[in-house]
Amino acid sequence: MSQLFAKLYLDEDVDVTIGTLIRARAFHVTTTTEASLVGSSDQQQLEYAANNRAVLVTHNRVDFEKLVDTWYRTGKQHAGVVIAIRRSPYAIAESLLKMVNSMTADELVNQLIYI
Repeated sequence: MSQLFAKLYLDEDVDVTIGTLIRARAFHVTTTTEASLVGSSDQQQLEYAANNRAVLVTHNRVDFEKLVDTWYRTGKQHAGVVIAIRRSPYAIAESLLKMVNSMTADELVNQLIYI
């Protein structure tokens, strides 16, 4: 069953304020702390997000570009990965809100997006 709006999963290096701002607009967000995955590997973070059909949001460009490439080459599916340039939580939340309002969850599957 498809879902219209993407769920988001914030990697541990992403400010939790972003989650608060996005939840205020009634979108589903989970943080690494809420998922009890603080200190977990990038692989574990992406597996959690994929298993929960959530788009992973991170600042960790280098590691996640490699990981997404590995998943692509091995045929593993994920709900999407967003690499956010470090800036204010409000600016990142605004970009994420634009994304979830303009792309369906299905359109984000296996995508690597930069904001």
